[in-house]
Amino acid sequence: MDSAPRSRRARSCVVIPCYDEALRLPTARFKDFLRAHPEVDFVFVDDGSQDDTQALLRSLERALPARVSVLALPENAGKAEAVRQGMLRALDGGADYVGYWDADLATPLQSVLDFVQLLEARPELELAIGARVVLLGRRIERRALRHYLGRVAATAIALALGLRVYDTQCGAKLFRAGPVTRELFRAPFVARWAFDVEILARLIQSRRLAGLPPAESAVCEVPLLEWIDVAGSKLGALDYLRAAVDLWRIWRRYRV
Repeated sequence: MDSAPRSRRARSCVVIPCYDEALRLPTARFKDFLRAHPEVDFVFVDDGSQDDTQALLRSLERALPARVSVLALPENAGKAEAVRQGMLRALDGGADYVGYWDADLATPLQSVLDFVQLLEARPELELAIGARVVLLGRRIERRALRHYLGRVAATAIALALGLRVYDTQCGAKLFRAGPVTRELFRAPFVARWAFDVEILARLIQSRRLAGLPPAESAVCEVPLLEWIDVAGSKLGALDYLRAAVDLWRIWRRYRV
């Protein structure tokens, strides 16, 4: 009889930022995933919602108290700060990997496991990023206007960062827990809308100052098998203009 000990399964903690999501939050899908995958926990951040979001999150927390934590911010601070505070709490929980996901689950939770598998196989990586690439055999459903505006923004971001990144704005990211990731989220972001870009700018700067190989060797984009543009998104055309201002602020602050 084989008595060799089984290897420990890596633990992950995923942050879900929420603002007025009471009518869109797919609680049943979260519960099903939690029950099927005991190695993944969640931190839900209520960003000062004005509807019943916090009550809904508290009910999830009561149903699965060992797996779900709710962080309630006293007022709306914006997605960037909600994610930052949630990530710091997740890092304090002792997980091997921490990340954040959009509350509407445009990216299915199953992709968390794919990201973990990638980071487990490649210890040099600090970050796995979902990429919404339209390919045969994949289900990427995105409104045409958002797609083309997104491609223009992605080109500007890649040029500003000096990094050949395809999709910084996909709301599915997983980081290796540790001092590198903690430093990325230690200070508040200068960007309110394009904070995903600022995370990469911080990583690029920190690796350059430490004399480490460039960020290209520590980041991997993962083409998603599925991404569905869920109705009710709060992102509008004006937000792309705000993101452009953010990009200028990031460039000025980090000179990447």
